[in-house]
Amino acid sequence: MRPPATPRERSVPEPAPGPEATDGSHRAAPTPPDAPETADGTGATSDPAPRAAQEPPTPAASPEPPTTVSRKQAAKAAATSPDPTTGRSPQSPTATASDPVTAASQESAATASEEASVRPGRAATARAHHPTAREPSTTPAPTTAPEPSGSAPEPPVTDLSDLAPAAWPVRAAAAWPALPLLVALALWVYATRHTDVSALDDFGLVSALHPTFWAGLAVLTAGFWFTVRDRRRPGAWSLAYVLVLLVMERATQALLYPTPLYAWAWKHDAVIDHLLTSGGLQGADRLGDMAVYDQWPGFFAAQAALVRLLGVDNAAMYMAWWPLVSSVLLLLPLLLIYRTFTEDRRLIWTAVWLFCVGNWVGQDYFSPQSVAFALHLGVLAVVLRRYGRSGGPHGRQGQAVWTVLLSVLVTAIVVSHQLTPGMLVVTLVALALTRRYRDWVPAVTTVVIFLAWCLTAALPFLSAAMPDMIRSIGDIGANVETGYGTTPTGTGAVATSWAARLLSGSVLLLALAGVVRQRVLRHRALPLLLIAAAPLPMFAASSYGSEMIFRVLMFMLPGAAFFAAAALLPKVRTLAADAAARDTAPPSPATRARPRRVPLPALPRPRYGVWVPLLVLLAGTLAFVPSYSGKDRVNYFPPREVALVQQLFDQAPDDSLVVAANRNYPLAYEQYWRVDHYWFLDDDRRHVDEIVRDPATVLARDMAAVEPPARAYFLLTRGQAANSEMNGQLDRAQLDRIRESVASSPAFELVAENDGGVLYVLTPAS
Repeated sequence: MRPPATPRERSVPEPAPGPEATDGSHRAAPTPPDAPETADGTGATSDPAPRAAQEPPTPAASPEPPTTVSRKQAAKAAATSPDPTTGRSPQSPTATASDPVTAASQESAATASEEASVRPGRAATARAHHPTAREPSTTPAPTTAPEPSGSAPEPPVTDLSDLAPAAWPVRAAAAWPALPLLVALALWVYATRHTDVSALDDFGLVSALHPTFWAGLAVLTAGFWFTVRDRRRPGAWSLAYVLVLLVMERATQALLYPTPLYAWAWKHDAVIDHLLTSGGLQGADRLGDMAVYDQWPGFFAAQAALVRLLGVDNAAMYMAWWPLVSSVLLLLPLLLIYRTFTEDRRLIWTAVWLFCVGNWVGQDYFSPQSVAFALHLGVLAVVLRRYGRSGGPHGRQGQAVWTVLLSVLVTAIVVSHQLTPGMLVVTLVALALTRRYRDWVPAVTTVVIFLAWCLTAALPFLSAAMPDMIRSIGDIGANVETGYGTTPTGTGAVATSWAARLLSGSVLLLALAGVVRQRVLRHRALPLLLIAAAPLPMFAASSYGSEMIFRVLMFMLPGAAFFAAAALLPKVRTLAADAAARDTAPPSPATRARPRRVPLPALPRPRYGVWVPLLVLLAGTLAFVPSYSGKDRVNYFPPREVALVQQLFDQAPDDSLVVAANRNYPLAYEQYWRVDHYWFLDDDRRHVDEIVRDPATVLARDMAAVEPPARAYFLLTRGQAANSEMNGQLDRAQLDRIRESVASSPAFELVAENDGGVLYVLTPAS
């Protein structure tokens, strides 16, 4: 009679009968730990040695799941199993520690049981499906040679797959994209330490940069291309490459130049300083052309709060780094927009790269436009992901939350910038005309908030500017031509201007090729095509101070970069295609069983799909530098020039007048609420010719209307001369004539002079 089953015996399934049991009999179950021994002391089992200790484990044939055995239970089972040599149980009185063969068998069984607890799947399978005659083993059972007493036997290795693969080749292969990153950063650091910007020519920063900077860009671009083409690489590597690209593109100037770039950035700093000093802004009747900043104060109010929060003197302390900060802010909404239409990391990150190198317009500097553009992309990301039919059903409460978020973003745009709300309206209307985004809530919300601000806070400025705005409506030729109202003069100015035009034209042509070549994107990513085309009607609205063509290019770039990236890739996938592939293609058993290994990169064959897109990407990345930094001779103001202008405003009484050739100098709008400015190159050409013929006499006559104690100053700086020469206004000989005439006239008195410029004051007698 069979004794009652122990808990261990109940937990182990009965093995299926093999071919040897043709008479219906089953093999005896393993002896439980407390089973009585037979007369010969071998225990109540007919199997003299367990096959699990003699043969390598075989794949499970039974559909029953393997039984999970704890480490303690496995050790107990190994301790009670019969010895393969003597057939005695370790608990038998005849099995003593003095028997070396028995001791070695016990240690071997205990070691094997511990391995089974570490590898529960393999060990449990071997125990659950004990080999029988139905599953004959083709491998002979290994013989266990007796070992000397006191030496532990090596654990049995039954399969080469049990050996852990070497970790360092896999890790090295997975981390190879770090090598181009580190090399590019090292070259960039070396270039910044060996670049001299004290004497810039007409090529700006292009000719001043150390050659290692260009080598670093080339290494970075090649590393990015071979990394992003590998589907197995995580997106973190592509993000790292893009961040390093932005650092090399946008942070180089902040490190090389000791003062912030762009006269417009200095102008915005003056508006913030006025807000901090007076505690408020004034109306259009008192500030003239500065009223546009007072009617849209959102950016300046936020920056004034940031200055207070950081505890710095003014925004000039950090605005040199603003291009890098504003460019990084664009990444999140841009990724959300692209991920709305595809999960193909190759397409997403290549589009982001092209966007970064194609955004040469320079609106990332310290300006309301930089923040408004990021908010513009944020609104589009919310609309594309939450208001489309493909986004899934949304309840009233969820939709209301997104509408509130849209209202906040749109309000921040409307109170900060004049042009961006108009661009946003035309884009949202274009999306609402499609079946996929036939929800008019975003467009109506934007129009209502925009009109409410224009008819209240911004009404004084719009009332004064409305006649000129109405005259420019429909005059597309003039609005486009004014973008190039100044004629680049000199080899450097012409070369950098053409580099910028070719870069933008190449991105647009690539986008057109992507639309034609990637047929699936014409339907799936149609909203991005509308985003790229929606700003074009703004050419008929206004010239926007001779900058409309540049702003249109910038607002077209997010959609154009996506299709341009599609033109460089062999095949792209959309979200619908990815979902269909996941539903129809079951995972391969080999893929489930074997761990994924990342191989080392192999140089691809010289074919069109690899090397030609790389060359295109490299050409665009290198062309960004002259397009973005080619006019640094105009935009950079040395410290001595800043000190000269600061000296002027430190001593100028209230209601004084500053006369200069143009407004391209630092602190041009410093204390604009108490000091007037006159830039004679902004006047009509006839009056400019009079000044060139007799500079001292005409300038003294123009400046004589200032009444004491106010003073009239004449300022001519290096930045004014560079801007005039490179834009074809006045050449160097004409500017030298004006300077010499003023210096020799008794009507003017020299106040300060250095290598940054000269400062004269009109004498009281004059």
